[in-house]
Amino acid sequence: MAVVATGFFDGVHPGHRLVIDTLLSEARSRGEQSVVVTFWPHPRAVLQSDADSLRYLSTRTGKDTLLRAMGVDRVETVPFSRRFASMSASDYLEMLRSDFGCTKLVLGYDTRFGCEQAGPQEIAEIAARSGMESVITPPVCIEGAPVSSSRIRAALEEGNVVLAATLLGRPYRLYGVVVAGNRLGRTIGFPTANMKLYDPLMLIPCKGVYRTRVQVLGKWLDGMTNVGIRPTVGDSTDITVETYILDFDEMIYGLDITVDFLGRIRDERRFASLEELRQQLQADCAGLRK
Repeated sequence: MAVVATGFFDGVHPGHRLVIDTLLSEARSRGEQSVVVTFWPHPRAVLQSDADSLRYLSTRTGKDTLLRAMGVDRVETVPFSRRFASMSASDYLEMLRSDFGCTKLVLGYDTRFGCEQAGPQEIAEIAARSGMESVITPPVCIEGAPVSSSRIRAALEEGNVVLAATLLGRPYRLYGVVVAGNRLGRTIGFPTANMKLYDPLMLIPCKGVYRTRVQVLGKWLDGMTNVGIRPTVGDSTDITVETYILDFDEMIYGLDITVDFLGRIRDERRFASLEELRQQLQADCAGLRK
């Protein structure tokens, strides 16, 4: 027997965490397992025409790790498909009961599921007819509005990583591996770690220079990260994520790197020469150290 929460939980933000905290409390009081039933890929990636623009706030593995770290007994990931999306809310609830032993359901205030996109109150009424109890959590509001994954995405797309961190409850984070670049940074005294994302569908903040915190070789270090197309040194339109790590000069090609975005320094822009770029980077770095 289990208390179940279900949803995509992208980013595991404070609204999601209220649902999970309620799940854990209900499960403990009933002496039952706490189970999160989530999906992959995102429903928008399967059902909507804007799937090419959808980017995630957490990887599948990262989301599972965050949920388990909160104390959830089981995280079950259901493959999301058009066939799965055609299930009614009633059929989905029956699946939760039969496959996962659901006796009580924890719903977020904006939860919707089933082909009819039933809302939380309607879901609770359908569940009651099948002998399942339900509890609906209220929204978590920050800066005057409910926290949502779409609101966090919008902040990152504007480069407002401070607001994104406030809404997430932690800095926005990217994971990847250090790959070789053109090494021009080293020639002007600013060698950078070029990052290849482990999950290319992760959302990258908008182009600009950011204050970051970097984990490499098991250490957390201060960094300055450029997101963009490097207009001064090339004509590529590919977005790169490259980080100058302060007071660090070790060979780290092929190693894991984690980058937390703490603040925005300035827009990315084209400089007339490498010398002008070097001078700007010196100024950026001086400001960063302060």
